[in-house]
Amino acid sequence: MDGIINVNKPLGITSHDVVYRLRKILGIKKIGHTGTLDPDAEGVLPMCIGRGTKLAEELTAKEKQYLAELTLGITTDTQDISGTILDTKAVVSTKEEIENAIMSFVGEIDQIPPMFSAIKVDGKKLYELAREGKTIEMPPRRVEVFSIEILDIDTESKKARFLVDCSKGTYIRTLCHDIGKKLGCGGVMSALKRTRSGDFRIENAYTLDEISKMAEENDFSFMTGIDEVLAHYDKVILADRNATRMCNGITISVAGIENGKTFRAYNEQGKFLALCTMENGKVNVVRSFYGEAPK
Repeated sequence: MDGIINVNKPLGITSHDVVYRLRKILGIKKIGHTGTLDPDAEGVLPMCIGRGTKLAEELTAKEKQYLAELTLGITTDTQDISGTILDTKAVVSTKEEIENAIMSFVGEIDQIPPMFSAIKVDGKKLYELAREGKTIEMPPRRVEVFSIEILDIDTESKKARFLVDCSKGTYIRTLCHDIGKKLGCGGVMSALKRTRSGDFRIENAYTLDEISKMAEENDFSFMTGIDEVLAHYDKVILADRNATRMCNGITISVAGIENGKTFRAYNEQGKFLALCTMENGKVNVVRSFYGEAPK
């Protein structure tokens, strides 16, 4: 069983909990996620199954979209509403000032990763160090906010809701923290839903209960095939002799393919074999998907 499942992660569980649940449902150990979602966040969490785990790094690097809620006037140690409150201040900014502050973060920005994150320092995750009462001075990281669409600003409840399209590695709670800091009143992320990760969208995501029920009925249509995920690369059908030689680790030559081109290689029976590049007339296997599936 190989492919990608677009899981709609619920609130209250970790990304690793999703991995554990899927292992039980599908009876396969080789499962990995493509970007952690905190227990207080929900939404799109693409899960790589079997040989699909070879795509984990590529999928993790895709741009993301989030629906975020910012609550102003509060600062916490985790930069979200579940943390310990460090400070509270009155919110005196107008709706226009709040809007301008939010929109000022569109573009390339520097973020200092929060202490309560999974980034490792000397083999230890930052949140583990934070729980020990330690603070590490982290250098800023350059990320990009491609766009922000403000959906609502309520000065009475001191809340703002907006959609954010951003690059890998962008912390939305840090974005909320920095917006509050710019307004001088502090701010925290009070809700978060990932609505898109690369080409995987919330409207096409499956809940764990839906996946469990479908699997019991031997309906695995929730699985996206590996070659479907790589469909932006052209499809090339290899003659069976060449396909066999390539799968046996022998370098093959194929005419008519542009040098430097990346493509999906299939045999004559239509089986997807590998992602390849053409280098000086020779086929170079970038990532193979043939052979025995991992268990």
